[in-house]
Amino acid sequence: MLRHEFRPGRLVAGAAFTLAGIVYAGDAGGLWETPWFAVIPMVMGGLCLAGATGVLTQSIRRRRGPRRGAPVEAGGETAS
Repeated sequence: MLRHEFRPGRLVAGAAFTLAGIVYAGDAGGLWETPWFAVIPMVMGGLCLAGATGVLTQSIRRRRGPRRGAPVEAGGETAS
């Protein structure tokens, strides 16, 4: 199995959309009543948090430099 780099921003975005799906599924199942506008701030907040997480992750990775054993391209940057 090929290894891939961990992207925490995508994890946060996926968690926000999963939470929105659970909220709507609970409403559809009759467990609770959800107003139609309740999911919009939930998803937008999750996307903003995912973006901030992605920016923070990228800045940390740039500051650390290339990993040992990572393939180097002709431009001197690591392959993504």
